[in-house]
Amino acid sequence: MSDNLFTLMIIPSRKSGVKKISVPRVLVRNLFIAFVLVIFVTLYIVYDYASIKRDRAELARLRAQTKEQSQQFRDLAMKIDGFADRMEELRQFDKKIRILSADQTIRDRKLPLGIGGSDKETRVKELLDQDQQKLITGIREEIAKLNEDANDREKSFNELLNFLHEQKSILAATPSIWPVKGWVTSEFGVRESPFRTGVEFHKGLDISTRFGKEVVAPADGLVIVSAYDQQDGNFVKIDHGRGLATGFAHLSRMAVKQGMSVKRGDIIGYVGDTGRSTGPHLHYAVFVNNVPVNPRKYLKNIFG
Repeated sequence: MSDNLFTLMIIPSRKSGVKKISVPRVLVRNLFIAFVLVIFVTLYIVYDYASIKRDRAELARLRAQTKEQSQQFRDLAMKIDGFADRMEELRQFDKKIRILSADQTIRDRKLPLGIGGSDKETRVKELLDQDQQKLITGIREEIAKLNEDANDREKSFNELLNFLHEQKSILAATPSIWPVKGWVTSEFGVRESPFRTGVEFHKGLDISTRFGKEVVAPADGLVIVSAYDQQDGNFVKIDHGRGLATGFAHLSRMAVKQGMSVKRGDIIGYVGDTGRSTGPHLHYAVFVNNVPVNPRKYLKNIFG
């Protein structure tokens, strides 16, 4: 074998001459290099094909995921739109409650402060025709608006709740029911004395009814007087707060003691004829800052 040739010797099994094949070294080297290149190219093609298939599969998955997310965003946008409608209903409900509150408090003209909300309608439905990025941005803006409106509604309802609780407390402490059912035999104001001693100022209402009939508290309050007086006989006085007080005279007996808290409708005593009286009746008085006023101004139902 020369330096430039590769010699391949073939020795057959039969008895024959040895065959020699001489191949140039350059050709063998070139064939080897070509073979290696073919292998690398084949491997690259296989790898590239596998990568393409993997990328296609990933792309298909991402497309499906994007489609699903887009549908979820659309569903979320519709839910936000529905929530915005509910917030508008709550805003209108808030307004109705305030109108009713104003009607209920027409006497003192006290109306809760209003909390304003957005009057703009939700634009989420319009966003559904836009691309996903704009949809996401729009949803974020709507959520921010709804959160702000929800905070306003919460503040407004808390204000209304406190106001109504206050009104309920004021109403419960206002002497608006009759302490006893009967006939009014003497009104508030100037009258002739039943004891024929001339003209006098009557500081309450005389309600005539049967002896021993229950007398009830016309409002919530605190008993500040429960004692016998020469003029008023067995006398009870209840402080209702805010300068309001009520007095009950000529009771046959008292059912409460000084310092006791009473609720509207609680029995505080019984109709009698004690003190300076001409017969069984209840003398009922209302005081504003210790000044007697006409009880009829506070009474809702008229029996006498």
